[in-house]
Amino acid sequence: MPLVTSKEMLQKAYDGGYAIGAFNVNNMEIIQGITEAAKELNAPLILQVSSGARKYANHTYLMKLVEAALIETNLPICLHLDHGDTFELCKSCVDGGFTSVMIDGSHYSFEENIKLTKQVVDYAHDHGVTVEGELGRLAGIEDDVKVSAEDSSYTRPEEVEEFVGRTGVDSLAIAIGTSHGAYKFKPGTKPQLRFDILEEVSKRLPGFPIVLHGASSVIPEYVEMINQYGGDMPGALGVPEDQLRKAASMAVCKINIDSDLRLAMTGTIRKYFAEHPDHFDPRQYLKPARENIKKMVAHKIVDVLGCAGKA
Repeated sequence: MPLVTSKEMLQKAYDGGYAIGAFNVNNMEIIQGITEAAKELNAPLILQVSSGARKYANHTYLMKLVEAALIETNLPICLHLDHGDTFELCKSCVDGGFTSVMIDGSHYSFEENIKLTKQVVDYAHDHGVTVEGELGRLAGIEDDVKVSAEDSSYTRPEEVEEFVGRTGVDSLAIAIGTSHGAYKFKPGTKPQLRFDILEEVSKRLPGFPIVLHGASSVIPEYVEMINQYGGDMPGALGVPEDQLRKAASMAVCKINIDSDLRLAMTGTIRKYFAEHPDHFDPRQYLKPARENIKKMVAHKIVDVLGCAGKA
């Protein structure tokens, strides 16, 4: 099966009241863990590549790894650029075989965001590629995306109709309280997504797919594993999974997950080295790391996203 765009899978998710997992990938083991879980559960899948991951792993290597995943799974897989920040980067990914791109102009003014997003949409649509835009700014740090709490802002529902209408985007990322990285909320607080904003956006854009960035739950099992074996992550607190399930039952059709993948892999490797300090074969520690990524992704597909059996 060839790569697919996000358009049909997101529409099915909207109609079915579930969400598609958009998992960030950086290397072979991460891709294997994600896609093996999706294959066993017959789940549709979005594999995301950030600008940083593309620089790290090389575009050609990533494309070939994704091609291998298509052969091994025969699943509908969309390859998506996460947080593209320039027209040139989006164009390069479109030309290089990606089937979906995100252009993040949220750090610009409303009019400048529309202008840049429309430029990407025009080019991508001419090449059969879908486009995700963004309104509102998420706090936190992830690769090249760095936004302070002071500079973050919730999405303004009164702007979404004009933005979608003038740009022609296929999906829209909104800010309702999620954030990038592992420190999403202050210790002792009760995380709460702004479902009032999501409800108002969905009223203004009926049937239109909404995206949540920064939606890792920062699974305690892996945070504790990191801390137990030499880490220092006090108070790491992610998005409660019951709130993600609620969002997936509403207009949210794509939920981005990156930090949970990193924590699962890093925690497992730290534990392995603590228990086997004399081992030096990468296969010995990457194999259990891959298995824990697979376990975590399966949990997300079944218990959070609700997309098992939807491929």
